[in-house]
Order: sequence, then C-alpha cells, then structure tokens
Amino acid sequence: MTPSLTPPTRQIDYPDSDGQPMSDNTLQFKWIVTIEGGIDSVFDDDPNVFVAGDLLWYPVEGNNLIRCAPDTLVAFGRPKGERGSYRQWEEAGIAPQVVFEVLSPGNRAGEMTRKFELYERYGVEECYIYDPDDPELTGYLRRGGRLEKIAEPHGWVSPRLGIRFDLSGPEMVIYRPDGERFLTYRELQRKVGEKHRLAEEERLARIQAQQRADDAKKQVEKFAEHLRKLGIDPDQLP
Repeated sequence: MTPSLTPPTRQIDYPDSDGQPMSDNTLQFKWIVTIEGGIDSVFDDDPNVFVAGDLLWYPVEGNNLIRCAPDTLVAFGRPKGERGSYRQWEEAGIAPQVVFEVLSPGNRAGEMTRKFELYERYGVEECYIYDPDDPELTGYLRRGGRLEKIAEPHGWVSPRLGIRFDLSGPEMVIYRPDGERFLTYRELQRKVGEKHRLAEEERLARIQAQQRADDAKKQVEKFAEHLRKLGIDPDQLP
C-alpha cells in the first residue's frame, strides 16, 4: 500500500518593498519627512506608539497582494522598533489607526482610490491626504464603520494624535499638542545647531566666571601673604 503524501505547505513571501519610490519630487519628500518625523517626536517618550514612513502594511495573513505603503502610518498599542513591513497578524491584529498620504502630480486617482478603500475596509480610524501643490488637506474620520469626510479641516485636531492643522497660510502648518509647530528637517537641524551654540556659549561663560573667581581668590591670598610678611594678621583687619 502506497502511503499518502501530504503536499508541503507553501511559504508565502511578504516583500518589504513594492518597488515604488518613496516620493516623486522634493516637495512631496519634504512633507513626508516632516509629517512622519513630527508625529514620531510627539510620541517619542511613549514606547507603545509605532510610527513609520513608506512602510508596507499587510492586513491579511496569507494574502500578499492586499497591501499598501502609507506615506506615514501610526499604530497605537504597538512597540517601537525596526520592521521590514507591518504584518498585522504579527502586531496583535492591530491595524494602523492613523495614516497620511502626501500627493504629487504623479499620483494616479485610481491608486489613491484603491488605498483609501483598503484603509476603510481594514480598520484605519483617521486618514489625511495632503496636496502640497494646491495646498489642500482632506481628512476622514471613521464613523459607523466608514471613513467619513471631515467637513472643515482647518483648525481640526486629530482625536488620536492631538495635533492641529492650520490651513490659513500659503502652506499647511501642523501644531503639536504643546503648541509647537512641526519643523522641516532643515529647520530642525538649524534649531538643533542653535541649541548647541547656546549651550556652548553658556558652558564657556561658566568657565570664564569660574576663572575670574579663581583669579580673584588668588589675588586675595597673595595680598594676605604680603600682609603677613609685614607682620600684619589679615584676619584681624576690619
């Protein structure tokens, strides 16, 4: 009797890249980095908020065709750390609650529609789409199982992130919960450089003040020694 052979289980590959570039131009790239970095800094001290940019999200185990890479995704309840992709079944079944998309002239309407449908179907709570060329922000909030358009994005405060969107100027400004605005990478580098400069100036000022105090002390001690040579006790002077 010939024993039955069980066919081997097929291993499914979940690629870490979809072969698409992160951005089409410098403006889009600037905003992707600004949004991802700004949100990451807001939750820098919270070990259970994972923030990533251009990371492939696979919501369904066993299907590597259902996937997309939000320009920024935020997953509450998931630890920080390095990942090649966000495989939801390995993340306690938690879908990213917030996603951002930054448009460029090369974005195709069909592709954005497909991504939005995926976000709506697989549990995203907040979706924000920003067109920096216009500029225009479109936001969606989950209500009753659907992502419904936010009527007025100007002044809107994200329920999950606590950040506020300001569309009153020539380009969008995003404010942190503490009132500080999101900075571009260049602005952040300048700010860090300025902090380092001020810290160095303060350090040098402390050193100079200590040197002056030491010099004054030496002068007093030298004068006291001179008085002793003259037979005068400096401690008895009024």
